[in-house]
Parts: sequence; structure tokens; C-alpha cells
Amino acid sequence: MRLDRFLANLPDCSHRQARLLLASGRASVNGATVCDGTHDVRIFDRIELDGEVLQAGKPARFFMLNKPAGCVSATADPQHPTVLNLLHEPDKGELHIAGRLDFNTTGLLVITNDGLWSRRLTQPKSLLGKTYLVETEDPIDPICVERFAQGLYFRFENLTTLPAALELLGSHQARLTLHEGRYHQVKRMFGHFNNKVTRLHRERMGPLQLDPTLAPGQYRSLTPEEIEQT
Repeated sequence: MRLDRFLANLPDCSHRQARLLLASGRASVNGATVCDGTHDVRIFDRIELDGEVLQAGKPARFFMLNKPAGCVSATADPQHPTVLNLLHEPDKGELHIAGRLDFNTTGLLVITNDGLWSRRLTQPKSLLGKTYLVETEDPIDPICVERFAQGLYFRFENLTTLPAALELLGSHQARLTLHEGRYHQVKRMFGHFNNKVTRLHRERMGPLQLDPTLAPGQYRSLTPEEIEQT
């Protein structure tokens, strides 16, 4: 939210009064005086007016989880355990998942309360690759490397997928890097060649790589360096 709109939402404060308060240098964000009404403020910012705290701010939280199979990428589910059930953290209801994984897909899952940060990580326009280890029922046709790089046409959505990099690791195993996350995309791409995906494991999201010391179901906080580079 813009700072001028934040102030205008206060009781007995109009938009005109908010602009005057800002012009007088009476508002501060995280200890610094801000006169620009277009300055974006978030729930993590400490906002003061004449020294009075209007918003104390909340700490931003970032977690990396090694998602196990048989677990739902959701904050709540009436039938199945969710990834939030694996976190032993306070105020879990404030957290959300950045880039969901299917029920039986395993690997890197990022959970945070910072919506802007998570959108940067997951939006296709950010062009941050998501890398998966894929195992298939039948041998992988080498032609998939070229066809995935060209993009595949999905008739249901009437669209062509963005170019994807496929690295063959064995007859039934490959590493695939996507720059988008459409519904069941990996399974549908291999399904285009009548090959069923039997195992799917996410190794990386952009610069974030799954910590190899995390067993399935384990998690840890992201380091400041990991947060900054995303």
C-alpha cells in the first residue's frame, strides 16, 4: 500500500491531510522520515507519525522445506496432512506457499509470509527456472530434448509452453528446468510423448537449491544470503 493511502485510512485523516502530514516530514518508515506519498509500505514496516507507532511491523519469515510425498501443498485440507503441519512455528496461519507441488511430488518448497518476495520467485515474468528430477515409466525419447526446447502446444489452454531445458541422465531419468508452472505441466509434457512420470522431485527454484541435509519432512529457515539473492 502507498504511504499516503495508509495514512488516509486512519480515523479522521483525509487524503489531503495525509499529504500535508507527509509534506511536513511528520511520518517515518523504519526510522527514516518519508515525505513521498507513493512510498510503498508493507506489514513488515514500522510506521510512525509524530513519534507515535501506527504499525509496529512484523518480522518477515522464510522457510525451505523438503516436501515428502502424500502431503498437500495447502494451508489447510479436510482429508490429508498439509505442509504446514510439518512446521513447528508460531502463527502458521500467516504463512503461504511459494510455488505449490502436487500431492505426490517431492522436494523444494518455500513457505513465507512475504507476498512480494514470493511473487518474484514464482511469477513467469521473473524468468527464474524451476528444476526437477524426473523419472518415467518408459525410456525417454531423445527427441524430447529438442521438442521441449521449442515449446509444446497445449490444446486445452490454446498455448505453447515456454522453452524448457531437458538433460537426459539415463534411459528413464532426466533433469528438467521450466520457467513457468502450469497445471501438471511436467506430467503433461511427457504425456505428449505417451510416457508416464513415475517420480517428480523439485531440486531448485531460481537461485534456491534444496539443502541436501534436509530429510523428507524437514525444514529450515532461509539464510540472509538466500533471501537477498532471490
